[in-house]
Amino acid sequence: MSAVEVRAARERLGLTQQQAARRWKVSQAYLSLMEHGKRPVPDRLARLVARAEPRMATALSPDASPGKSDDLPRLLGSLGYGGFAYLAEARAVMNPAAVVLAALRTPGVPARVTEALPWVLVTFAHLDWDWLVDQAKLANLQNRLGYLVTLGRTVAERQGDAGAARALTDAEHRLEEARLAKEDTLGRELTEAERRYLRDHRPPAAAHWNLLTNLRAEDLRYAR
Repeated sequence: MSAVEVRAARERLGLTQQQAARRWKVSQAYLSLMEHGKRPVPDRLARLVARAEPRMATALSPDASPGKSDDLPRLLGSLGYGGFAYLAEARAVMNPAAVVLAALRTPGVPARVTEALPWVLVTFAHLDWDWLVDQAKLANLQNRLGYLVTLGRTVAERQGDAGAARALTDAEHRLEEARLAKEDTLGRELTEAERRYLRDHRPPAAAHWNLLTNLRAEDLRYAR
């Protein structure tokens, strides 16, 4: 997190340097030096800033470690996702790109978590796409990510968010170049009967990304 981002977050929160220093448990002198780029922003402080101002979470260092599936609802709640808002009191903030990656890598991820991921991609459309795409490709998860990006782009278009739609379209093009021919799911174990059904009833975009899923943009509450 940069000095400019710390100052911007403080000003958006309507805090004086003295108030922010008290809240974030640093001296006002040290906060002033940080805001002028004369001291580094410690990771502890960056996470406190992101907790108070979730949009700043993209400035946190991304972590590629898988984490626990039980953590995903809490992490999504910490980013401001309404479906898990009740977990906000116990939140620990993580870079949204890392949250998406953790969900992509989790076997048997709950449907409610999967449904939240396009929201993350729209809300934080200017996340670190270089890192996220590279990590997805390393784990052969680019098709899962590609379909979620497509859903997110559809949501952004419906909401009239032109900036997010452009960013997600660019990400789609990057993932298209790495699209895999192998069949995959969105983290679910399927019976053979379910696989046969989904091959015939999945959305065209899911077929394009070689995914067996019936999740559609219109199924997402926040897309309506």
